[in-house]
Amino acid sequence: QLTDKSVAGVAPADGKVLWKAPRKGATAVIPTPIYADNHVYVASGYGIGCNLFKIAKTAEGFSATQVYANKVMVNHHGGVIKVGDHLYGHSDGKGWTCQNFKTGEAVWAEKDKLKKGAIAYADGMLYCREEDTGTMALLEATPKGYTERGRFAQPDRAKPKAWPHPVIV
Repeated sequence: QLTDKSVAGVAPADGKVLWKAPRKGATAVIPTPIYADNHVYVASGYGIGCNLFKIAKTAEGFSATQVYANKVMVNHHGGVIKVGDHLYGHSDGKGWTCQNFKTGEAVWAEKDKLKKGAIAYADGMLYCREEDTGTMALLEATPKGYTERGRFAQPDRAKPKAWPHPVIV
């Protein structure tokens, strides 16, 4: 669980906090944490950035050790997706971004072709929804670069901002 002051692992059966690490947040700490290979990745906006924590079993329970903290992915609310060894999402100021999960290094970023929004994944493709216009773009989920395969304008939009994540059917 990500909060404005920490990230923590919580037991689903009883809500007991299993581990906790300090991690500053600001205003909105919305993106869902990502767990893989005994690591937890978190990102948030408002200039905060992203962190990766290694989770280890100890005699007392669990520990969380920070692996990196940087501003490669400053994700406001659109979410981050892990595909293979890479993370994809929109980073404030950088645009749509691909980041190496284990090292935190930026792989690529594209800020001119599609503005900030939410992301989903299926069948090797990223479904990106721009919040201002509702434009949907289909991108290859590849660390080789921003490769767009199609786009359309969302019909029958009711409001100028579109924050919900795409749903793939």
